[in-house]
Amino acid sequence: MVAFPHYYCQQHYEHEAEYLASRQRWSRGNDKQYTHKYNTVTRYRNEDKRQQYSFYRTRQWSHLRQQVLERDHYLCAYCKVQGIITPAKTVDHVVPIEFDEALKADIANLAVICGKCHRAKTDWEQAYYGTGQGNELQSVAEITDLPSIVILMNEQSI
Repeated sequence: MVAFPHYYCQQHYEHEAEYLASRQRWSRGNDKQYTHKYNTVTRYRNEDKRQQYSFYRTRQWSHLRQQVLERDHYLCAYCKVQGIITPAKTVDHVVPIEFDEALKADIANLAVICGKCHRAKTDWEQAYYGTGQGNELQSVAEITDLPSIVILMNEQSI
C-alpha cells in the first residue's frame, strides 16, 4: 500500500523522485500561464521577434525545412564536419535571421542540426553576433562556412 501523499510504496520509493520530475516537466509544457508568459516575455518580446517566429508557421518554411532535411539526409551537418554521424530533425539558419533577415528563406543558409550542436551554436551566436534577449547585435562579418563555425563553437565551449 502507498501512504498518502506518496506515489510509490516503500519497496519502489526510489522511483518517486523521477516520477515527480516527469510530472513537473509535463505540467510545465501543458501550463497555459507558463506558455503565455514565455510567449509574451521571451518569444514575442517585440515586433521583430513576432515577425521572425511567425515565419516558422508559414507554408514556405515548411517546404524549405523538408527540402533541407532531405538534402542532408536527416543528419546533423555540424557533427558530419567532425566525422560524426548524428540523426537530427531540426533545421537551423547558419547565419541567424536576427542578424541578417534577408537570408531567412535562402536554402543555402540552412542546415540540419542536432540538439547538442544547436545549444553550442546558439551560445556561440550570442557571443559572436550578439543575438538573443538582452544582447546587442555586433557589427561583424557573417560566417557561412560550417567547418569554421564548428571550430569556433568548439573553441568557445572549452
